[in-house]
Amino acid sequence: MYIEPTVFRQGLTAFAAYGEGPGEASIARLVGPQDSSTMGAYLARFHGRSVPWTVRYDEVIVCIEGEFHLRTGETLHTLNPGDVVWIPKDTELAYNGVESLVFIAIAPVDWRIRLQREAEQV
Repeated sequence: MYIEPTVFRQGLTAFAAYGEGPGEASIARLVGPQDSSTMGAYLARFHGRSVPWTVRYDEVIVCIEGEFHLRTGETLHTLNPGDVVWIPKDTELAYNGVESLVFIAIAPVDWRIRLQREAEQV
């Protein structure tokens, strides 16, 4: 079955607040499990807000604007426009940035469902 490609225009994409604490962070969910059975895609903005997380999927982040910071343990990875980072599943991290806009792709997109199934099997 053919599905028409979807174009997301940056200026028309709705962002929602992301994380808690000082500074600002927001995320726009572009492609989710309702759209794809394999991958998810997001745009995110970070300015001074640290958002801790443990990824339960493989993740790729592309810095589009500003300076993006990714902390893993004691290591701080700094990305500038055009830089790309791959983050393996189960990495504990914190997202942050200075006037940054990033594109995020994840796989598998149905990671929550997979975690629930794993928990039910235990």
